[in-house]
Amino acid sequence: MELMFIALAGILIGFAGRYLLPWRSTHGAALMPALGGIAAMVLWVGLTWAGLKWDAGVIWWITLFGTGVVVAAVDILVGQVRTVSDAALLEHVTQHGVAA
Repeated sequence: MELMFIALAGILIGFAGRYLLPWRSTHGAALMPALGGIAAMVLWVGLTWAGLKWDAGVIWWITLFGTGVVVAAVDILVGQVRTVSDAALLEHVTQHGVAA
């Protein structure tokens, strides 16, 4: 049951990241919420296997904070890579007239 709650919290963190972080125009609408849900579930299961108890507050805080960090890092990484890639494609098309 806790895994379902943490997945929902991760999806909500992903939605928040989608609309609060600056690279929104460089990726699809579902990428950050899906990534948030997956990251939260992976962190939760990993911390559970590491021995943290489900009713301890520390597992919740680590999972939620870690999910926010993952969402922010991926948003920045995807945004930068996509911007550079789009600029290179535009220059190629401008010079050669066809896409690579």
